[in-house]
Amino acid sequence: MNDVEALTRCLELAREAVDAGDEAFGSLLVDGDGRVLREDRNRVGSGDPTAHPEIALVHWAVARYSAVERASMTVYTSGEHCAMCAAAHAWAGLGPIVFAGSTAQLTRWRSSWGAAPSPVRPLALHDVAPGIVARGPFEEFTAELEGLHGEVARRDSDERGR
Repeated sequence: MNDVEALTRCLELAREAVDAGDEAFGSLLVDGDGRVLREDRNRVGSGDPTAHPEIALVHWAVARYSAVERASMTVYTSGEHCAMCAAAHAWAGLGPIVFAGSTAQLTRWRSSWGAAPSPVRPLALHDVAPGIVARGPFEEFTAELEGLHGEVARRDSDERGR
């Protein structure tokens, strides 16, 4: 599986999340041989604001694999890890992160829409976990990601207006 194929699946999961009333994030955990071990999408609509797919993948991997095995795994994700997810990833000792869209992009988009700011400072993942190898953003996903996050921002704005 190459980066574009994996990130395409992450955006499909992000779409599933949006359609379920959640935020637009989806992630894959891939082993060193390129096999998808697990995938998940954002589930904050469950009432748990920490139900990010990256956290779910960390918990799953820690419960099943040794530190050596986890270090060879790659997390593919629709959006750069937030501070919480970056810290969990680093503590769990997972390998590289490949992300379609960056924190800086999402912050810019949300600001332009007048969306509420995040309750957590929007840090780049290297500001939280400088030792993690990461690749992204990928320009070919920018328009689709902006559309997905815009849909969530409009929905949230409509719900606040009621």
